[in-house]
Amino acid sequence: MESIDLMVLRSARDWLAAGERVLLATVARTWGSSPRPVGSMMVLREDGRVIGSVSGGCIEDDLIHRYTRVSGGAGIAPGLPQVVRYGVSADEAHRFGLPCGGTLELILEFNPCQQLLEQLLARLDAGELARRMLDLSSGEVRLEPSASPDQFSFDGRYMISTLGPGYRMLLIGAGALAEYVATMAQFNGFKVSVCDPRPEYMGACNVAGVEQLVGMPDDVVRAFRPDLRTCILALSHDPKLDDLALLEALHSPAFYIGAIGSRRNSRQRRERLIEHFGETQASLKRLHGPIGIYIGSKTPAEIAVSVMAEILAVKNNVALPGEVSVTHAKRAKERQLLAG
Repeated sequence: MESIDLMVLRSARDWLAAGERVLLATVARTWGSSPRPVGSMMVLREDGRVIGSVSGGCIEDDLIHRYTRVSGGAGIAPGLPQVVRYGVSADEAHRFGLPCGGTLELILEFNPCQQLLEQLLARLDAGELARRMLDLSSGEVRLEPSASPDQFSFDGRYMISTLGPGYRMLLIGAGALAEYVATMAQFNGFKVSVCDPRPEYMGACNVAGVEQLVGMPDDVVRAFRPDLRTCILALSHDPKLDDLALLEALHSPAFYIGAIGSRRNSRQRRERLIEHFGETQASLKRLHGPIGIYIGSKTPAEIAVSVMAEILAVKNNVALPGEVSVTHAKRAKERQLLAG
């Protein structure tokens, strides 16, 4: 499953190529609580079809009412980009379903350039990061390569968004847990690949849309070319497969690297990597393990929920409190049992 940003851009390009009129809306600024973060996009076709989201639904309904002929609106005509604001008053916040005190500012682009969308999507499909800059005073759009996924910005005239290839996940080790993690990751817009040189495990992996990669895990990690939008999880429980793959991952820019295992297994893994492979406590700071947040999970499905929650927190730059880590929570539980 593609990320929602790519779905929005592809839909806009395809509709324009088919001769349709479209409106591209981007969340530019928010104040107070907001249903969607800045940079979120949606595309509206003149017949009322919508891909993406900028709110909980009520603002989308208002845009449909204003800009589609099926709802009696004026339609989507060519013109310079516009800035519109929702939720300034309490009445408007209630009307548009915004949280109390929430205010949302959108940038509306009317019939964006199809050729530039083609160029942008070509770069993203090639695995590149691209910076899209919109000058609201002229409607001019420029595309530039980007070395890092910079934060979205809008200063009142220029909207700058860095777009990149979809997030990827590489799973080392097939099995029940890998299937649940892969399913949840796909729902969250990740492209998922799995590697397992053991035929009996790989042969049982049957999650639709998951790419199966053949080879030893460390070779696969190198060939995978992890980037800033890649996460790598070792799930095989076999040090011969996991350790070398983790070493390759740790020397890559992957945003999340983790390995399944108990606290004891995680400690022994770190000791092996330090003793036999020259790693240090500092170089292993990026290695998550035990992975996941503590929710008392026991089944593969529950463990997958725990793991996916931690990955999404890291992806979204959310600092999790120490109390939710598996190690911290289990130690606290043990202290309670001893005290009781």
